Amino acid sequence: MIRSQLARASMTAMLLATAMGASAGSDANGQPPYRFDFGDGPVAPSYIGVRAEDAYTPEKGYGFNTPEHMSNVPASGTGTDSDAVRFLQFGTKSTNTFNVDLKLGLYRISVTLGNTSRATVAAEGVYQVLNLTGNNATDAFEIPITDGQLNLLVTEGKAGTAFTLSALEIKRVSPKPETSPTIWVGGDSTVASYYPLATSAQGGWGQLLADHVDLRAHQVRNIATGGQIARGFRDGGQLETIVKYAKPGDLFLLEMGINDTNPKNETTEAQFKEIMRDMVRQVAATGARPVLVTPQGRATDFNAEGVHSATGRWYRRATLALAQEENVALVDLNVLSSAYFTQIGREATLELYMPGDSLHPNRAGAAELARLVAEDLERQQIRVAAH
Repeated sequence: MIRSQLARASMTAMLLATAMGASAGSDANGQPPYRFDFGDGPVAPSYIGVRAEDAYTPEKGYGFNTPEHMSNVPASGTGTDSDAVRFLQFGTKSTNTFNVDLKLGLYRISVTLGNTSRATVAAEGVYQVLNLTGNNATDAFEIPITDGQLNLLVTEGKAGTAFTLSALEIKRVSPKPETSPTIWVGGDSTVASYYPLATSAQGGWGQLLADHVDLRAHQVRNIATGGQIARGFRDGGQLETIVKYAKPGDLFLLEMGINDTNPKNETTEAQFKEIMRDMVRQVAATGARPVLVTPQGRATDFNAEGVHSATGRWYRRATLALAQEENVALVDLNVLSSAYFTQIGREATLELYMPGDSLHPNRAGAAELARLVAEDLERQQIRVAAH
């Protein structure tokens, strides 16, 4: 089975390279990127057009596994982004995927969605990029292909909305099917990514962490999502992505607690601690290094003397105890951010948060939190920055 898929992958590479011609973006073997333009509108130059009804065939080497569960839809962008396909069946384990035969190797996958309020991209049965927001949102991820075929779909980000795909680019970055050294990030809305990635008003420190990392040595994969609790991260598929790909030399930064302390989530401090312990141990078993991170406080956590402190919040005590019990590193962002906020003062701190929101940092605030995380990792001789 794998041998036949590899043979088809080689044929697909040859057919697509012929269709698209030479490209400046070719890999070391001269293989150009595979570019797909989805929907029933005009096909952009250098792209392969794919309509919802285009079924996968071994001869073609790409197409939808179950086209009867796809539909063509318009989109509000231009060029490749003016139309899209909609996934009518979804879920990370769904077989309603777009399939492309590929040689063994590590690939960079760039996706552009159609019109959707929030959607997630899955491939190979696990989440890859989560909760893309806004029409024509774009993101990219690395994925090892070990069985000769990419299987990708757009799936839940927000129930009841359309999950659509406008364009896809696939480029092989290495013949070795193993992810680059990776800093994995898990957490909630104060950590998550917001779109457009380069210009979003709101930010999470996981989104901005790459600005403080030597990207020649590590990539950053942010798997955090808004509203998340420890149990949800562990059991809802996000941890599964990390455990699937993590390896020795990787880091796993995990911040939880804000939403866990909400009574409606029914998570006691003891339960929270044991769920976090389970995640730490699962990731440690892959050879990756877990690092616990405590959440920062609210912008308004100043006392009358102008000192910022939030040390009693969000199960921080359980996180500190767990770090000691499991002998894992801890970035106490709660204390680090309070020291920084005290230094800059009340008004400057408010300017680092979203308007009328004392919990969620804006892009500038997220950048400062990311800086504090990276600097503390370096202080602990966990090397992430360029030297």
